[in-house]
Amino acid sequence: MKNLKFTLLFLFTILISFEVYSLDVRDINENMGRSGPPPAGPYKLGVKELERAIKTEKKGKFKKAKIKYEKALEHLLEANAEDPANPDILNYLGLCSAKLGFDENAEIYYLLGLELNDQHSSIKYNLGVFYKNQNRISDTKEILNSLKNCGCEEYENLKMQIN
Repeated sequence: MKNLKFTLLFLFTILISFEVYSLDVRDINENMGRSGPPPAGPYKLGVKELERAIKTEKKGKFKKAKIKYEKALEHLLEANAEDPANPDILNYLGLCSAKLGFDENAEIYYLLGLELNDQHSSIKYNLGVFYKNQNRISDTKEILNSLKNCGCEEYENLKMQIN
């Protein structure tokens, strides 16, 4: 009886070890030898590249910033193909497009984002800044008025941009 328990325990241990080993092998094969978390998706890559582009532009390195905006746009377009009804992606696409001089696309992305979420204060702010840069002051004021009751920093920031 004692030998039977020992034998069963031994077999159980071997079985568990085999399962753990086979899981590790599958994980290694799936990650192709990489360790750590899976690679970031296009949305995260696009946002990171956009942040880098903005920092680079603030330093006055406009050619490098343009390259970063283009990379961000590529990633965000891919993210948009995966998730076309995401107002955050559309906001960032609008921002990248505006920075690259694709003004028609920028406005379209902002307006599509607002169609999906008409309370998205970041889109409204970016659209307001876009309109200001286009010298469309009445449109900028309309956007500012729509942010008036949001109690958000975007209202104050846009108000400072106008004045």
